[in-house]
Amino acid sequence: MHLEWIVSRASQYTPALDPNAIEQFISGLPEKALRMGLRVLLALVVFLLGVQVIKLARRIVRKSLERGKVDVGVRQFTDSFLKAVLYILLVFMIAGGFGVDAASVVALLGSAGVAIGLAVQGSLSNLAGGVLILILKPFLVGDYIVEGGGKEGTVTEIQLFYTRLLTPDNRTVILPNGALANGSLVNVTTDKYRRCDISVGVSYQSDLQTAREALMGMLAADPAVLKDRDMRVVVDALGESAIQLIVRCWFTNEEYWDGRYRLTEGIKTTLDRAGIQIPYPQLDVHVLGHEGNKEL
Repeated sequence: MHLEWIVSRASQYTPALDPNAIEQFISGLPEKALRMGLRVLLALVVFLLGVQVIKLARRIVRKSLERGKVDVGVRQFTDSFLKAVLYILLVFMIAGGFGVDAASVVALLGSAGVAIGLAVQGSLSNLAGGVLILILKPFLVGDYIVEGGGKEGTVTEIQLFYTRLLTPDNRTVILPNGALANGSLVNVTTDKYRRCDISVGVSYQSDLQTAREALMGMLAADPAVLKDRDMRVVVDALGESAIQLIVRCWFTNEEYWDGRYRLTEGIKTTLDRAGIQIPYPQLDVHVLGHEGNKEL
């Protein structure tokens, strides 16, 4: 009894299906599918054309920046930023063709801004770091830097979110801009010249004046050593087994590593020819026996 009553009551509120409406819906499907297919095809054509327009716009901007002799890092950063903005605009344009209201999408993104900001705070930090790097210019493309974590290399690219380094052994290191902007780093090639300090130990029995004259002669004979800058050989420390000398001179950045390796080898051969001994660590052991102290 209750079931029949429920069915009767439900039938009062359930609209009857119109067979003509169903037939019209089915008959209209091919036309709707055709329209959707045309929209998809048009969106694909617009996307492909948009990609070419974006490439053309980026090329024009790059050429303009090159003619203006803008720094390479600024050109790379601007190109990355322009690419991201233009592709976002292209996506909004295509979405509008499918009936998506761009204003509604913007409002939705705005309401979700807090959540999105928390989710991509690391990327936003890197973006802000990239802007700071371009404004403050702690380094430029082509500089050799050493960051606080020990990573080092020549800067090859400064992008929106990261900086790319090339190490001397031809490895690529990618560092986030946020860490570079907020951390410590050493720019080795800011100046055109670089000082070279090489430490070497000589025996306590050696004649320091003879060692100094021999090493100064080696520096004077090296063609890459800058003769108009400080050249000296000084005592740095009195060690346990040797007197530590510092051989100091200057090179250009291009000559630094080859010159350093050459001088390191030359110090050994120069001291050998001068009869100066480079000692190794020694340890004197005293043994206490029944008959008293005996030195070994």
